[in-house]
Amino acid sequence: MTTDPQDATAQDPTAQDPTAQDPTAQDPNAAGLQKDPDAWATGDEPATAAQRSYLETLASETQHQVPATLTKAQASQLIDQLRQRSPRVSGQL
Repeated sequence: MTTDPQDATAQDPTAQDPTAQDPTAQDPNAAGLQKDPDAWATGDEPATAAQRSYLETLASETQHQVPATLTKAQASQLIDQLRQRSPRVSGQL
């Protein structure tokens, strides 16, 4: 079998595996890859609809009340906390 020198996958084994080139694809929580929500430029804006929806799901799984008003930064921090408590997300099921 001959390999075509123009074939990028034959030249670069990482071309077949996109996670080999992007370490965040393997571990999105890798140290140093996430910016602190308190430092977000838009952190003081109201939580997004997606954040609120996910918080409601996590809250029902963890018997937690979600405050009526949250900023994007607060919602992100609460999501992180509730994910650790959720049996479904934390792998405790």
